[in-house]
Amino acid sequence: MKNNILKAFLIFTIFFNCENEPVINLLEYNSNLTVQQNLVNGVSVIDILNFNDVSSFYGIDYGGGFIFHVNTNNGEIMVATDYSDIGDVAWGDIFDLDTSYAIGDGDLNTQQIIEGNQNDNSSNGTEFGSDNYGFKIVDDLNYNGYNDWFIPSSGSMEIIYSNVHSLGLGNFNENLIYWSSTKEGYFPYVMAFNFDSWGGLPFPGSCLDVNGLLIARKIN
Repeated sequence: MKNNILKAFLIFTIFFNCENEPVINLLEYNSNLTVQQNLVNGVSVIDILNFNDVSSFYGIDYGGGFIFHVNTNNGEIMVATDYSDIGDVAWGDIFDLDTSYAIGDGDLNTQQIIEGNQNDNSSNGTEFGSDNYGFKIVDDLNYNGYNDWFIPSSGSMEIIYSNVHSLGLGNFNENLIYWSSTKEGYFPYVMAFNFDSWGGLPFPGSCLDVNGLLIARKIN
């Protein structure tokens, strides 16, 4: 009899405790977790921004790269990572084209350059002769589990440097010059991440060169 009473008491205790445990909603911001942990749990960027400064996002390893920009209006994140293991790569066809320097326009720039490479540029430029050039490589790329990569604009390259690399974060190679997707006429802009070179600012390069790849993607 005593054993039956004890068992009943234990069952009641377990049931009562389970019923009264608070239910944790992973989609709600949790101040006991880091910004990265909240992101991984699926908490919206806007909700996280209600409790944290935007700078707390910079350099976080998330979504295949390192966060370098957050749109505080719509919560869009941009991440970037080095992709130089394949070695320096060519620009592609050389032709007259202006693309944007604005932060976030790298995806549009990348598509413009690919479309330009599909034309016959032999009369006003130089034909590269294959699809083995930087922008096409990145557009076809499946890396770190994602396939929507692009080469960032010169404006994005600046803040990748200032918001991530200058803080000692990220994986960017200081021994390389990287392509950006910004171009004026026949002249592309490139970027070095060495602290002693150019002060983190893009500078004019040459489409005849081969350079490293730094890739970016957007997360909505």
